[in-house]
Amino acid sequence: MDKIVITGASGNYGRGLTDQLIAAGRAADLILITRSPDKLAHRLVEGCTVRYGDYDKPESLADAVQGAGSMLLISGTRVGARVAQHKAAIDAAAAAGVRHIAYTSFIGIDDPANPAEVCHDHAETEALIRASGMAWTMLRDAHYADSMILMAGPGVMQSGQWVSNAGDGLEAMVWRDDCIASAAAVLTGKGPESEKHWGQIYNITGPELQTFREVAALMAEITGRPVEYVSTTDAEQYAMFDAMGIPRRPVDDQSVAGIPWNSDDMVTFGQAIREGFLAVCTDDVERLTGRKARSVRQMIADNVEMLRGA
Repeated sequence: MDKIVITGASGNYGRGLTDQLIAAGRAADLILITRSPDKLAHRLVEGCTVRYGDYDKPESLADAVQGAGSMLLISGTRVGARVAQHKAAIDAAAAAGVRHIAYTSFIGIDDPANPAEVCHDHAETEALIRASGMAWTMLRDAHYADSMILMAGPGVMQSGQWVSNAGDGLEAMVWRDDCIASAAAVLTGKGPESEKHWGQIYNITGPELQTFREVAALMAEITGRPVEYVSTTDAEQYAMFDAMGIPRRPVDDQSVAGIPWNSDDMVTFGQAIREGFLAVCTDDVERLTGRKARSVRQMIADNVEMLRGA
């Protein structure tokens, strides 16, 4: 059975995917690449192979991917500055004889008018993968509901305001765990079952299109606390992030609350939602996993005590 190499295996996505693949009995088939192998010492006990590899040190990836038949390339975190990182991993995989690469991409990137900063990174990475000679699967994930409900939600609840330049644009936010389950389905097929995913693009979204205004109303309804949606301009959104000390461009080793934010990413993301570029909703989660994608309402309800306590 082919070995599966997972890049960025110590991040949130990588940890969740590893858990699912171990549960599926594939621990011995996993090669986990991380810049911090010590963080994954417990995976050795669970039967996985752990190897050092750093996107920013291409030479480290050549040995790290040896022996794998497929790779999940989890996109890096520095939006606007990660194509070179991805290229290093793609080149290493192709040179090592990896047959198939799946990539955590993003919805809506085919339209060149889409202003979202993330689109450039993903479109260029997809082009590199297609040119690599390997079979591929693009897992185009929608905006994580986790980011807005679990990470931004407590701040929204504390202030009583959801401030965004997304206007009343629509998107179908998705649970990260549903994205992970979809990736696991692509990676764990056997023989022809796995090859049916080759050359496929999946748009991994939540079950319904919603505005942030509607999501704010859901938060108010479920928590019983007032939440006002405040629509702002791009310039006002930049000013808010500037005041928080968030850099406009990606900066190494600079983060806010442990996250490598940059405001060019976030403001153009809101613009893309407002202008309709992310209004994509599919049943691809159900097609891949056999169960329906979970809703934003469910995420709020499942975390209501955390939100109320914010």
